[in-house]
Amino acid sequence: MNRFEGKVAIVTGGAAGIGRALCEELGRRQAKMVIVADINSVDAEQVASAIIAAGGRARGVHLDVTQASKMQALVDETVSQHGRLDYMFNNAGVGVGGELRHLGLEHWQHVLDVNLWGVIYGTSAAYRAMINQSSGHIINVSSLAGLVPLPLGTPYATSKHAVVGFSTSVRAEAARLGIQVSVVCPGFIKTRIYDTTPFIGVTREGAVSALASMRIMSAEKCARIILRDVERNIGIIVVPTRARLLWWLHRINPTIIASVLQKRISKL
Repeated sequence: MNRFEGKVAIVTGGAAGIGRALCEELGRRQAKMVIVADINSVDAEQVASAIIAAGGRARGVHLDVTQASKMQALVDETVSQHGRLDYMFNNAGVGVGGELRHLGLEHWQHVLDVNLWGVIYGTSAAYRAMINQSSGHIINVSSLAGLVPLPLGTPYATSKHAVVGFSTSVRAEAARLGIQVSVVCPGFIKTRIYDTTPFIGVTREGAVSALASMRIMSAEKCARIILRDVERNIGIIVVPTRARLLWWLHRINPTIIASVLQKRISKL
């Protein structure tokens, strides 16, 4: 059964990477409306146009997830136009690379504003709408870095760990209200984040080679797995399999991964 057919979904950060792949897959699965929300409105509209051309229904909108009022307005407008909101994908995210000693507070502020507060704003706005309809599913995109250490990316890992704790806690509260909450923790996925992330005090090539040693999965395949597990109402979705193995290993013996990462970054 296709649970996404006839449903209304908002995807933040929908113009690229995993967000774009989710939008396109939702379009193929005949969602009633896919709201492609992104700070890059031109790319968001292009993604929506491609979905429509392929037979789906979509709309591209400009959204800065760091603005709570804008997030609330988008949710309110969506419910007003379509009568409901079935899926809220809080996917927008940014990163910054470098050792803590080289980073300024402004780097921390930007990452936390987008990655954590953006998720909180999106969840809070969608939650109220879903309570009124006694149904809905909120999907917050964290990262494998929300489950295991990420040296050279401490602000990113901090934000993503917080998203995991936030999502699992809200999931426990929401169940009795008929609302489902999942958190997605992807490993290394082929997206533009590796090209757009600024690196401070370390080269992009050095940092990526030290940390991104696993085989990289396509965003399209990642999106299909995410939607499969959303259909199953999985609480913590870790993808791909190697990422789940690393998570398992870290829980069994946290010192193993930490020591491996220490050796890798010591060579930079």
